Amino acid sequence: MSERIESVVLDSEGLSAWIMQDRTFLAMLKVFHDAGADLVVGANTIVEVSHARTNLPRLNWALSRVKVEPVTEQAAKAAAELLEEAGLHGHEYAIDATVAEVALRQPRPVALLTSDTDDMIKLCGDHVRIIGL
Repeated sequence: MSERIESVVLDSEGLSAWIMQDRTFLAMLKVFHDAGADLVVGANTIVEVSHARTNLPRLNWALSRVKVEPVTEQAAKAAAELLEEAGLHGHEYAIDATVAEVALRQPRPVALLTSDTDDMIKLCGDHVRIIGL
């Protein structure tokens, strides 16, 4: 890392990798944690990773170590604006837009750990460092 990252936002793939204890992901997370970055998830990311096979104790443990950002009416409207500006629409991009909105309102510099780099680059522009998982 060339610059200090203040905030690290996880999308559903990032949160899932943490819950599943993916070694590569955990090593990356340790670097950010050791540098003092705040870990952040959007509230709807919790919904996205929750299913019958989710290890709930591990999910709750991970959530106890992050800042969970709400998706308010104002945040939803801002996410809708991001979609429009990026030329995207529909339910397949809705949660991505809320994750991008969460990332854009965190203290900078911000890194976003995501499996969907193309859409997140469109949604965040150059305001957020996009790191592919």
